[in-house]
Amino acid sequence: MAPIEATRDLEDQRHYGAALSGRPGMTIFARRTLVLALNVVTVGALFGAMLSLFAPGGITLGEAGMLVAFSLTLPWLSIGVWNSVLGFLLDRRYGERAAAHVTPALARISGDEPITARVAVVMPLRNEDPDASIARLRRLEREIAHGPYADRFSFHVLSDTDNAGIALKEEARIAQWRAEQPQARIHYRRRTENTGYKSGNIADFLHGPDGECDFFLPLDADSEMGADTVLRLVRVMQASPETGMLQSLVTGLPSRSFFTRAFQFGMRHGMRSYTLGSAWWQADCGPNWGHNVLIRTAPFRAHCMLPVLPGRGPLSGPILSHDQVEAVLMRRAGYEVRVLAEESDSHEENPPSLVDFIRRELRWMNGNLQYVRLLGMPGLKPVSRIQLVLAILMYVSAPAWMAFILTGAGLAAGAAQPGAVSLTAGVLLFVLLITLSLCPKLMGLAQVLTDNRRSAAYGGRGRVILGGFAEILMSMLVAPIVALSLTRFAIGLCVGQRIGWNAQQRSRDRLRWDDAAGALWPQTLTGLALVVWLGAVAPWALVFAAPILVAMVGAIPIAVVSTMPALSRWSMARGLFDIPEDRQPTAPDAAAIRANSA
Repeated sequence: MAPIEATRDLEDQRHYGAALSGRPGMTIFARRTLVLALNVVTVGALFGAMLSLFAPGGITLGEAGMLVAFSLTLPWLSIGVWNSVLGFLLDRRYGERAAAHVTPALARISGDEPITARVAVVMPLRNEDPDASIARLRRLEREIAHGPYADRFSFHVLSDTDNAGIALKEEARIAQWRAEQPQARIHYRRRTENTGYKSGNIADFLHGPDGECDFFLPLDADSEMGADTVLRLVRVMQASPETGMLQSLVTGLPSRSFFTRAFQFGMRHGMRSYTLGSAWWQADCGPNWGHNVLIRTAPFRAHCMLPVLPGRGPLSGPILSHDQVEAVLMRRAGYEVRVLAEESDSHEENPPSLVDFIRRELRWMNGNLQYVRLLGMPGLKPVSRIQLVLAILMYVSAPAWMAFILTGAGLAAGAAQPGAVSLTAGVLLFVLLITLSLCPKLMGLAQVLTDNRRSAAYGGRGRVILGGFAEILMSMLVAPIVALSLTRFAIGLCVGQRIGWNAQQRSRDRLRWDDAAGALWPQTLTGLALVVWLGAVAPWALVFAAPILVAMVGAIPIAVVSTMPALSRWSMARGLFDIPEDRQPTAPDAAAIRANSA
């Protein structure tokens, strides 16, 4: 790999510059040093500010606990701030060339190079809706079939379905597909055991006869990609033998649920700036989100097979969050992991309700916390270890935040508490923390508002501002609800609770009251208990705790109302939370595909 590494370093010198100073030739090491310094200073300053609030009256045991919890939330908060700020600066400086600036391999292609590699497009399924999922795969196959390179692609449905009725539907849809497209290379395989979950399913495919390909492209059941984006990824990978993974930026598909429309509106703006900024310093140690990513088959098969973690506890067994582990193993093998940090025809469906979103988060939390047992793997790059630590802290921060809040509520009973902390300093720090937590979304919104073309794609700046304001309010209501669910699950992990790999609920007309109550009653009871407690011992604290208390007490109606068809129709009619695809779908049959999955 030495020649490849040397080529990459030379290319870095030619293509990379400092986003802040504009000086050419800023190396990967220099960028990472800058980002490390920014984050160390930010974390230290925020911790020092919180410490200064408690220090004048002496730090009690409870306050020390709050400081520990607060410190655990800071790394994830800080990295989000600086990734998004850097992403905004890069976007303003380089515009449409920003993605190529952080991933120089994109500049190696003109877009008309022939496709010579053999590419397998794979979709693992487990008890998913065959109509919706296979329709998405068929759309990609149809688009590729219209070009000259259809013979370079094969399509594989890898079923782990154990529901006999769903399996029959899968087989029927595949048979229909083959009959209608006899020239296409369409494969279907169903395993009888879900060994290793999704990563095990793909591993079995790669070690079988159908896995003989140069690159493979995994898609989830809710993934959708266009041919132009796929062909671009393949061309870049062909021109970049040093690249083992090339991850596309994934955005949400148009949705009819108010909750999903709000969620993906905020996620889209947060991801755009965040991903561009992180790609600037992560460089060859980029992310893998497990789908909509092109992967070089030979090194993945040789170096990225996941271990089964020994033991019987909740952090043992098959690794649930396989994606980032595969990325760090690919980098350990000497291949780069890069990201296409720009919006393209690469999409996914997002959960249709708050309850479904929480269920997905719990599985990801279980998987990410398993990374604790992988930090000591030999040979990992330093940045790869940092990525694993950040992935862990992403799900530690929510329970830490909740511990901070609940401990603070307990300390509010102290008679001297209101005078022990400077009210002005406390309010200023609270406002600062809220602003910093929203920084990725704010930077993403700023990218749109400062660009006429982007603003027009969303329906104008006024619509963007209104949608951004409404989504921020929605996210502030949702955040405490999700945080308490993650906290309960973290406690459960400590006593042996674990989660399996079941099919996700990807579509529903609305969330029923009993479903919401069954999932969110702990939030309601916790919120009511806090209201009673603070009202009795510290009424002054109710004002400051109001946003959290409203979210907790109202968790069930918030979850239900945000999926009500009338509210969803209202938001669509007024264009609230519209994304560009809502206004100009990327494909003629996109609406039909969404209707099938709704």
